[in-house]
Amino acid sequence: MTFTISDAAYRTDTPEAKQAMYADLRPQLQGLLAGERDMIANSANFSALVFNTMPGLNWAGFYFLQGDELVLGPFQGKPACIRIKKGRGVCGAAVERGAAMVVADVHAFPGHIACDAASRSELVVPVFKDGAVFGVFDLDSPLPGRFDQVDADGVASLVAILEAALAA
Repeated sequence: MTFTISDAAYRTDTPEAKQAMYADLRPQLQGLLAGERDMIANSANFSALVFNTMPGLNWAGFYFLQGDELVLGPFQGKPACIRIKKGRGVCGAAVERGAAMVVADVHAFPGHIACDAASRSELVVPVFKDGAVFGVFDLDSPLPGRFDQVDADGVASLVAILEAALAA
């Protein structure tokens, strides 16, 4: 299977270009997840697709809730923190809030957990199962201010595809 993204998607400097990128990613993700319900397989392919097609990333992956901790799941990038307490860092805060978090400068975020010193900005989107936060999808970038609300909405639309596949 070959994955392609339109040329416009590589220009992520405008909201329109970002929206085009997410519009290209959605059907590709649906194709990858079609007919598969396994969480590990689906989250692994999800991470790989996003990491290899979205510009400006140095990490993309999942953490899944186990009790009061987020535990590392499938990801792409450098080795990462294995466990994050609920409420700690951007990932833990997103779990507590039950909402996406866009952080333009991770060094200014109180309690930021630095798994990779090169990361400058972060986007975390919660993953829901049966109406409750089940985990998070975390994106890191070495570029300050890499993510915005268009990215939060676009990644949330991708996460919704994963949630549907897991619920099927």
